[in-house]
Amino acid sequence: MVTEELTPDIGGLSEEPPVWFGRRQTTTPTAPVAEAEPPPTPRLPPGAAIVELRTLCLGEMDPTSLAKLTPEELTQEVERTLAEIATQRRIQLNGREQRALARELVNDMLGLGPLEPLLEDDLITDIMVNGPEKVFVERRGKLELSGVRFRDATHVAHVCQRIAARVGRRIDESTPMVDARLKDGSRVNIVFPPLALDGPYISIRKFSRHKIDFARLIEFGSMTQPVARLLEMASRARLNVIISGGTGSGKTTLLNALSRLIDIGERIVTIEDAAELQLQQPHVVRLETRIASLEGRGEVTQRDLVRNALRMRPDRIIVGEVRGSEAFDMLQAMNTGHDGSMSTIHANTARDALTRIENMVQMGNMGLPLHAIRTQIVSAVDMIVQVERQRDGRRRITQVTEVCGSEGEMILLNDIFQFTVEGEGSDGTLVGHYKCVRSRPGFQSRLNYFRLDRAWMQAIEDASLS
Repeated sequence: MVTEELTPDIGGLSEEPPVWFGRRQTTTPTAPVAEAEPPPTPRLPPGAAIVELRTLCLGEMDPTSLAKLTPEELTQEVERTLAEIATQRRIQLNGREQRALARELVNDMLGLGPLEPLLEDDLITDIMVNGPEKVFVERRGKLELSGVRFRDATHVAHVCQRIAARVGRRIDESTPMVDARLKDGSRVNIVFPPLALDGPYISIRKFSRHKIDFARLIEFGSMTQPVARLLEMASRARLNVIISGGTGSGKTTLLNALSRLIDIGERIVTIEDAAELQLQQPHVVRLETRIASLEGRGEVTQRDLVRNALRMRPDRIIVGEVRGSEAFDMLQAMNTGHDGSMSTIHANTARDALTRIENMVQMGNMGLPLHAIRTQIVSAVDMIVQVERQRDGRRRITQVTEVCGSEGEMILLNDIFQFTVEGEGSDGTLVGHYKCVRSRPGFQSRLNYFRLDRAWMQAIEDASLS
């Protein structure tokens, strides 16, 4: 039996009209021709068979037809195509292998390839691709090597370019680093060769599908009820709060939880490098930085956005993360009537957070003496909340610190709460408690103004007894 050779219909240039799913029809001569049965196709090694199936299946697909299918329909058609090709080529493929290969192809066409199963796993919080053979994940605060693999470095590069293109950015040798976000809000950082020596690197901080509030954080062991009550009052009293911590310690999660307590009647302006805040209020203005073009033009920094936000009549300004000279403009905003503003910063302790703010203001070449910078900090910042990912994998609030004032060249701090580790449970979880200080805070007048002074002292008393 003679059949026409199966070739992909490229660009719709073929004279034959495409059929469903973009596959060509086979034609049969009018008069059958008797000929010897062709010898069986030698079975390929498993790896080579999969490569051949993948190539032939992609070759038979018409992009125009694919665009009309839902993901479920596409998966069914891919499975059907794989089964037909495997039968024609006499490649042994069981049902499980067929479904796995179909999912892989659909993920490559519609999603991020091998990363899609990891993105769907709610237990995974971070995904780190260190080349095609090494994909690490963080699950329950612990890093582990996953079983996910890319075909080669080109496959990883294709996924990187797809991520960058979705947010209007590019990634190549001329622009080897980019920050982006996925459709669900997950934050992505990509490093491309020649900076990346083992192939493109991808770091994904996953976006939580579940709303994280104080109740969930208490459930996770990140804080206790008295600590949550004090932070709630700090938000309602419009205190200026800095959340400090290391990478992956839960700063943005806590900032999102704090922001849920903001009154729905307030106008909030958020400023971020890559948008990931999840504010639920109806009056939110979201601003995002922009990198320079290939000609070196069009860059918009966080400092530019903070300055512009002051002209937008905000009630509160939330800076996703302060990392440069915009620290000065953030302090100015906090000092010019925008009480209740919030931001995050990378630092190991509350004292280190203030030192970092000082250094970042000096990076802006303001020409301000150190004493003037510290005076700005004392008058702007009311509270620093220190978060930490501890050795048991849990993210906890370890310090709630008040900025009291200054004495000479020293900024005075008062630890309202401090977490002390006492031991370790049978499951490896750290056991400890919060030490608290029963003193009147420096922002007592604000508590009085919002009629929260008694509730504040009651929360301190409850924490002392717990």
